[in-house]
Amino acid sequence: MPDGARSLIAVAVAILAGLVLCAGAIGASIGGDLSVLCLPANDPSTASTGPVASSSHGPIGNWSAAQVANAATIVAVGARLGVPSRGRVVAVATAMQESSLTNLSGGDRDSLGLFQQRPSQGWGTPEQILDPEYASQQFYRHLLAVPGWQDMSVNDAAQAVQRSATPNAFGKWEADAVAVVTAVSGGGISDCGDAVGVFGWIAPVKAEIVSGFRTGARPNHQGVDLGAARRTPIRAAAAGVVSRMRCNVPAGHSCDVDGSPTLGGCGWYVDITHPGNVITRYCHMLTRPYVAEGQTVAAGQVIGIVGSSGNSSGPHLHFETHLGSAAAADAVDPVPFMKTRGAPLGP
Repeated sequence: MPDGARSLIAVAVAILAGLVLCAGAIGASIGGDLSVLCLPANDPSTASTGPVASSSHGPIGNWSAAQVANAATIVAVGARLGVPSRGRVVAVATAMQESSLTNLSGGDRDSLGLFQQRPSQGWGTPEQILDPEYASQQFYRHLLAVPGWQDMSVNDAAQAVQRSATPNAFGKWEADAVAVVTAVSGGGISDCGDAVGVFGWIAPVKAEIVSGFRTGARPNHQGVDLGAARRTPIRAAAAGVVSRMRCNVPAGHSCDVDGSPTLGGCGWYVDITHPGNVITRYCHMLTRPYVAEGQTVAAGQVIGIVGSSGNSSGPHLHFETHLGSAAAADAVDPVPFMKTRGAPLGP
């Protein structure tokens, strides 16, 4: 089958996935777990800011309360980022193999933390890696960038991230990981506060519009600014393929720090191309996006978090919609565009 046909089929599957509605729980899936569409209302990890709450669970099987608490952090971070429960199983199974769910301060060479991540390999500073929340975020960011990870075995998905010298060591923990993830998740997804609409679209964040499209004061503003708090998860507005993922700031500047109104550029940003050659753009992310160019995403999938990189005076999401191409001339007002697709912008 030609690659183009495969991409169209993948997008079609993702669109169908986005049309699944929530009625108290996710009731169906197409080609994988669709819990990416909804987060548990009673899960403290769904908050857009602040630390993940510690687990109150006791031992589970052969895993101690302390080990389960670390697993609960991994699961909570995954839930906050909108990672499907299968991804959370992959993460917990990985930590079971790498550290026995223990936040190790020393391992092979310079490996540290729950996932035995190495500062020398760009995973972060030792202090960052020893923060279970940071380490979990890093693991998920790399997992979500693996094309087709949802269709891989738990072992192969974990190995695609870890690149371990023992490449077949992760699968043996799958049953344990499923049991622990199920227990610390309270049995699964229980509420759907941000379900994808019947037309397959969802607002990327729920927040007030603080700057409009091509206003008198900003005639070249090709989108709208949504005043979401720093670290709020940003969701793909519809199923599609990531067509661009870039750091867009002037030479000599970084997207990993807050920008300013005089800096210029979109900071960390993502373009997603949807069927019909519709393009959506998401700007000013806090960190490198969680998706890679060429990756197929589902409606509602978390692609990054709100920040203030690039031409920005404070945390918000700059959101654009385009018809035909990503050029400024093809931008259209996102407010009526999203309203007609059953996913109005606003709080």
